[in-house]
Amino acid sequence: MPKIKRNGVRFPEGWELIEPTLRELEGQMREAENDPHDGKRKCEALWPIFRINHQKSRYIFDLYYRRKEISAELYEFCLDQGYADRNLVAKWKKPGYERLCCLRCIQPRDHNFGTTCVCRVPRHLREEKVIECVHCGCKGCASGD
Repeated sequence: MPKIKRNGVRFPEGWELIEPTLRELEGQMREAENDPHDGKRKCEALWPIFRINHQKSRYIFDLYYRRKEISAELYEFCLDQGYADRNLVAKWKKPGYERLCCLRCIQPRDHNFGTTCVCRVPRHLREEKVIECVHCGCKGCASGD
């Protein structure tokens, strides 16, 4: 008789406190992925997905680093299971990237002239005061804003 494989994911202590919020954000992510993008530019269709991914990652980051409400074990579990973006969280810990919206905004290969995104420019240095990032729809994520 073949062995029956069970989904043996053990949830750490404290999971029941953050599960409802993460499930709600997962539902919003599903809606954003299935949402029709008629009449939108190709990049605009991805903006809600980037926003929700940022929101989930920021929620877990704040719970662990700012409010200290979850354990290190639960934090690592969330990163390992993909509930938060490990690379984005790693950038938030570095000075100058505390408000970073997405990783595409700091990758020089995705921009003209090999620089970073226009949303990374502080508001007082911009020529145009109202700006939207092409990649994620961010209106400004520079640390000096």
